[in-house]
Amino acid sequence: MLTFEQKLNNYADIIVKIGANIQQGQTVMVNATIDAPELVRLVVKKAYEAGAYQVKVFWHDDAVSRIHYDLASLESFLEEPKWSAGEKLEMAEKGAASITIGSADPDLLRGVSQEKIRNADRTARKANEKYRQMSQAFKFTWSLATAPSAAWAAKVFPDLPQEEQVAKLWDTIFQMVRADQPDPIAAWEAHIKQLKSKAQYLNDKAYKYLHYVAPGTDLTLEMPKDQIWLGGSKQNEQGTWFVPNLPTEEVYSAPLRTGVNGTISSTKPLSYNGNIVDNFSFTFENGRVVDFKAEQGEEAIKGLLDTDDAAKFLGEVALVPHTSPISDSNILFYKTIFDENASCHLALGSAYASCIKGGAGLSREELLERGLNQSMAHTDFMVGSAELNLYGITEDGTREPILVNGNWAF
Repeated sequence: MLTFEQKLNNYADIIVKIGANIQQGQTVMVNATIDAPELVRLVVKKAYEAGAYQVKVFWHDDAVSRIHYDLASLESFLEEPKWSAGEKLEMAEKGAASITIGSADPDLLRGVSQEKIRNADRTARKANEKYRQMSQAFKFTWSLATAPSAAWAAKVFPDLPQEEQVAKLWDTIFQMVRADQPDPIAAWEAHIKQLKSKAQYLNDKAYKYLHYVAPGTDLTLEMPKDQIWLGGSKQNEQGTWFVPNLPTEEVYSAPLRTGVNGTISSTKPLSYNGNIVDNFSFTFENGRVVDFKAEQGEEAIKGLLDTDDAAKFLGEVALVPHTSPISDSNILFYKTIFDENASCHLALGSAYASCIKGGAGLSREELLERGLNQSMAHTDFMVGSAELNLYGITEDGTREPILVNGNWAF
């Protein structure tokens, strides 16, 4: 059995060698939480050992963020963070890799003015729009990872004694990212190979429609011409492979922007802008959300849909078998990077350009012409369960099972 230090070292290796796959002479920017300085320092050290030219760390603190939301004026949230956005964009344009290590409290902004949250969200999205477009086209390497905070651990394990919560969340994260295995790099390489085999099957099938059937769900989703399913690792513009999400259990693509009809219900809570949204559903007509319901967090959903007009359309369809490591843990993480990898999910907002052939080289206007949604938003929500059946429908109308009772049918 590995010690905590050995698992932490493995995790840093995974982030640097699998997640970001740092190259000789590459600049690295690390967006990091103050809750995990030991992990961040290990990542910086290993990035230099991998040949990084320079590693720059951008620290952030939840407590400071909450003070800002509580005490700053409403007008201050309309001021664009041009200096920080510009610095990161410049580095990305020069081929830097981005590593994010997050640990935000899912309830961080509970009770905060929704107007402040919406203003801050829109302002940040506007300032980072070009950076976001580059990331969704995989123009540069980026990878998302997590580390525990006391508040997040308390949310996930409320029944444990306080002094055990953070340690339990560390152990759980290590397990989900395969850092608890003797050879984590080999384990990741085998996992990526398996995901790619599923994506290849769906690419070969090139289904015209997907049909979701589950309690509270009856949704038909049309796929665009020249669709591409992706899974596991991606290639940046220079041809270097990297893994954007640690962990990852999904294969995904983009739907036709105007081809979504019916109703789909959530199966897990969503942590959005520091608020929990739960038991919600969306109804679509010709791609657009025309109605929604939520037992909790309705204002947050409204804020998401009002990000821009395109936030009312889908940009991603992702498939995850119900029988998978994160789902099997029966843990609700209240963190999208984990919960989306325990469940099939969809995303409101922008599509990834690489989800159609030749998409990475297209402009926003050209992507829209090809049927891919373009928005400042991109928010995943979970729709998978053991009760979900998903069918693929071919051009000639043949109907084939993709998921049966939540699991792969092939």
